[in-house]
Amino acid sequence: MMTDLRSFCRKAKKAGALKAKVISTDSVVTANWVRYKCQYGCDGYGACLTCPPYSPTPEETASIIEEFDTAILLHGREHVNVTRIAAELEREILLAGHYKAIAFGSGPCRFCDECNLEEGCKHPSLARPSMESAGIDVFQTVRNNGFDIRVATCYESRTDYFALILVE
Repeated sequence: MMTDLRSFCRKAKKAGALKAKVISTDSVVTANWVRYKCQYGCDGYGACLTCPPYSPTPEETASIIEEFDTAILLHGREHVNVTRIAAELEREILLAGHYKAIAFGSGPCRFCDECNLEEGCKHPSLARPSMESAGIDVFQTVRNNGFDIRVATCYESRTDYFALILVE
């Protein structure tokens, strides 16, 4: 299976990801404080169906992660929509025979200018909750896996985006 998943890492890079790596789910960290930061610090809170309070809670996410041993971690920068790459790879992974595949994106959803909270998502094949909205400590998780990540301290700072695909 590892060779098979590495082929998906190569596909992620062809799609624009800077890096993609097969990781153990033991290295994925969830924490309640992460979702709190979404509620108090992000203007996306309550504005789209992929963000809190609509996204999975940290407890739900931790429970889901426990059902997996393996994941693919994707890294991108400003010009790359890692959420799109993760959602499209999730589908390819499913079609390759890995029926257990769940993707988490990065940041607030960018597929619509305004989320249709009343009638439901217009892009369910692409929209995914972000890692942080589901309570995943992105900084610790990516550091646990050898990726470099820094806090963007100003608008000119390099911005890193990460997505995760749980897969069996």
